[in-house]
Amino acid sequence: MNVIIVFPKIENGQNIKRILMQNGYEVNAVCTTGAQVLQLANSLSGGIVVCGYRFADMMYEELHDYLPPQFEMLLVASATVCDSREREDILCLRMPLQVHELIQTMNMMSGEVIRRKKKTKKIPKERTKEEKQLLKDAKELLMGRNNMTEEEAHRYLQKRSMENGTGLVETAQMVLSLMKV
Repeated sequence: MNVIIVFPKIENGQNIKRILMQNGYEVNAVCTTGAQVLQLANSLSGGIVVCGYRFADMMYEELHDYLPPQFEMLLVASATVCDSREREDILCLRMPLQVHELIQTMNMMSGEVIRRKKKTKKIPKERTKEEKQLLKDAKELLMGRNNMTEEEAHRYLQKRSMENGTGLVETAQMVLSLMKV
């Protein structure tokens, strides 16, 4: 789980980093500006940003708006700031910070980030016209040579793909290259 901490005072960030690391979290970086966070976040595949509400270059809402969508934000601020925030997609812990609340919240948020990652992996990417044509050609070849229906040819390609640990398109390419001899 990627964790980025950002507070205007580096000592505050270092204290939270120490707490998180003692509880099994690996912290990627402790930053003091929103720009530093954004530069790092754009190179990571998602995670949690733990932050204060104001930095030298922006406010927490701006940072949230610029973060990649696979990042969650945990705001650590005064009760006044937490109560006045208008964004429901930003979780907030009130100061003074309770260690057990921080850890429970991080556990909940990391579970959500992991669930979201798994969900996006399940969405198949759209195939290109060339890939669709390769699959169609491989199925037609199997149907013609082996007297299969289109569904049987497709299942055959899927089964070979899983057995070989290759993608469906790559399997179709192999079938075409081996059977067109």
